[in-house]
Amino acid sequence: MGVVWDLGNVLIDWDPHAAVAAGLGEAEADRFFAAFDFAAWNHACDAGQPWAEALAVLGREHPQWLPHGRAYRDYFAASLIGEHADSVALLRDLHAAGVPQVGLTNFSAELYPQAPERFPFLDLLDDVVVSGREGIAKPDPAIYRLVAERAGLPLAALVFVDDKQLNVEAAEALGMRGHVFTDGAALRADLRAAGLPV
Repeated sequence: MGVVWDLGNVLIDWDPHAAVAAGLGEAEADRFFAAFDFAAWNHACDAGQPWAEALAVLGREHPQWLPHGRAYRDYFAASLIGEHADSVALLRDLHAAGVPQVGLTNFSAELYPQAPERFPFLDLLDDVVVSGREGIAKPDPAIYRLVAERAGLPLAALVFVDDKQLNVEAAEALGMRGHVFTDGAALRADLRAAGLPV
């Protein structure tokens, strides 16, 4: 059995507000996230849209938010707050036990390189499937099939850990064992119940 890890807010604490605030200040970041559907706009980049195109769309459709979108991209490093210590400890324990582990992240191909540069523990993963590189993003069933292929294991032999219920439900619909991440202790207990050596 193997484990498939989401990265943002599972292994890495991610806060897009912090990136916009780094560029334009807290008040402008508050205004942006209260009024604009950031998640939908950002998902297009996670699914492969180049940032230049995403910003062009923003400039045409919502020009008042163009500086905020640019700030998110330009100050993206500020959104990577730090590692989630409890889940990274689990990743290390599983690696030491020889358990196959793969990352599956909705992440812009252009911004993703900042993650492994900042967080060396990602090197412990056998592979990382980055949605922006593949042109498909969770919860598209195709990306779960791809991660199973990269892991070299059937879907039913994988535990998928993600902080979003929708993504976990999509994985479970394909036969994966799912876990909605809330904290490291609950995840450790669930992985142990699945028979993993933690």
